[in-house]
Amino acid sequence: MNRPMELQFQVECLQDVAVVNCSGRMVRGAALDQFRRRIEQLERVRVLVLDLSEVEQLDAGGLGTLLLVRRWATQKSAKLKLVNPPVFFRRVLDATHLTSVFEISSLKEAIGILRSKECPPTRFAVA
Repeated sequence: MNRPMELQFQVECLQDVAVVNCSGRMVRGAALDQFRRRIEQLERVRVLVLDLSEVEQLDAGGLGTLLLVRRWATQKSAKLKLVNPPVFFRRVLDATHLTSVFEISSLKEAIGILRSKECPPTRFAVA
């Protein structure tokens, strides 16, 4: 019997954008606590992207941690984006009335937003 693996995550930072790739089980436990602590260590973050496409399970502990991460992001004036959550993940957010609390987007939408930030608008000098 294959048991789903505990939460695995990788944090990649580029300037003021942090992308966290998550996989496995987002459930109460040491791995989830480590995930939250690692995010809270990030500095100068404008956008925090959580790629949830490979998350296999979510429980109340995972939801609570997402809410703590959201509060942390708000306190840091950072945007939190949940990217590519699986269907079951969206159903849990719907059932708990948390869909409106989180900004959910596809990977394509998130990349478009990040690319638009890479190319600042052209400024013209007036002589």
